[in-house]
Amino acid sequence: MSGKLQWRIDNVAEGTSKALVPEPPRLISRVWAGIKCVLLLGWAILAAAKFLERAWKMGVAEPKKLIHGLKVGMALSMVSLFYYMRPLYEGVGGNAMWAVMTVVVVFEYTVGATLSKSINRATGTFLAGSLGVGVHWAASQSGNVLEPIIVGISVFLLASAATFSRFIPTVKARFDYGALIFILTFSLVSVSGYRVEKLVEMAHQRLSTVVIGTSLCIITSILVCPIWAGDELHSLTQRNLEKLASSLDGLVADYFKSGHYGDDSKEDNPSKNIQAYKCVLNSKANEESMANFARWEPAHGRFSFRHPWKEYLKIGALMRNCAHCIETLTGCIEPEVQEPEHLKRHLHNACMTLCRHSSNVLKELALMMETMTKYSELDLSAGEMSFAVQELQEALRSLPTHPQLMLIPTDGNHRKLGSKVGGHGPRLLDVLPLVTVVSLLIETAARIEDLADGVVELSKKADFKIQKEKKPNQDQKSDNHVIEFPDQYKTVKGPSSSD
Repeated sequence: MSGKLQWRIDNVAEGTSKALVPEPPRLISRVWAGIKCVLLLGWAILAAAKFLERAWKMGVAEPKKLIHGLKVGMALSMVSLFYYMRPLYEGVGGNAMWAVMTVVVVFEYTVGATLSKSINRATGTFLAGSLGVGVHWAASQSGNVLEPIIVGISVFLLASAATFSRFIPTVKARFDYGALIFILTFSLVSVSGYRVEKLVEMAHQRLSTVVIGTSLCIITSILVCPIWAGDELHSLTQRNLEKLASSLDGLVADYFKSGHYGDDSKEDNPSKNIQAYKCVLNSKANEESMANFARWEPAHGRFSFRHPWKEYLKIGALMRNCAHCIETLTGCIEPEVQEPEHLKRHLHNACMTLCRHSSNVLKELALMMETMTKYSELDLSAGEMSFAVQELQEALRSLPTHPQLMLIPTDGNHRKLGSKVGGHGPRLLDVLPLVTVVSLLIETAARIEDLADGVVELSKKADFKIQKEKKPNQDQKSDNHVIEFPDQYKTVKGPSSSD
């Protein structure tokens, strides 16, 4: 027994007893329920505020997505008039909802994607409707017994063939959606035609609603702030080139930052975008999709109707080769492995020179893509990069025979490489990471050269402009800096040779 007083109710007739449990004060329970409601409401308001803040930031950073949402709303409002207005509603035989569904399904982010789905949907609907009506007519002429058999066999054969065609790479890349719509429409028309009397009228109404929906999508997508897949692909290629240059600059500068070997202060501040190359590695699917949609687009801006979009896929593959090499280079540069400082000092200038010229080539290519103009500085930068590769190779070959590198300072004395005086000094495993990094830098330069050839090939097929003058609004990459003087002194363009 607990020793506490307990109230009980005894039922003498039934011989039962029940303990009374005191109810908690109602005031406390109401206060607690109110607190929980306030906390839940505050949490909901806070979550909604965070969501709106993220949505606002995304809209400011990428206004094209906001514009796309407004365009979809505009197209749906326009196509809804066929449902709200009785003359338009009766004009399409009461099937206006199919036009609304077409807009929802077909309207995409870019003009090319919208054109692709619209043409595929209209073509698939027309072909399937025509074949469905033809099969229905042939089956109806065969009698009531053979009619369902003919319809069933035709559905089986055509649906199987259309489904198999979706595995063909060419069909899958450009006409997969059309094949799907063909299967859907042909099955609906063929099967429903067995019970519906006015099959031709039904097929005509369905095709009309599809044409209305796709036409509104195409018109809105092209005329209202168009977002071209070709422009997006071109900009993506340019950004990826800049990201490769940024990653290469930051990676090599970060590798040599520990020992201040050079006098240039910029080398002590590595780029913060070392991981930018990962965006290049993950861009293959996006590039292929945009290149496919760009083929559907009409001529616009700087791009003609027969623009070589396939060359962008080749350039993307070459960029990923460079990114893979940079990724391998990132894995070789580990802070736990401490290479001999005197060896890094010997290779520092050659490595930084090669990195600088390789990055310059990538930046020249990015500028070339941005302006669609081929400048003479690209050939100069490529030649400097090739010369830097030769210098680095010579520096690498001099490692085993250079007299100053064979002697390693140890407590004020010198000893030969590989000796075991006091158990200190570099081992072969300590030297290998440095040699690997140098080899990867040379391989990266070779892949950048292939990438430059790919961009030059695109410039020839796309008829880029050729300009031999210095690029406007660009930082001077040479040692001679342009100095701004008053008008009477503008003949001075840089330091004289006597300096």
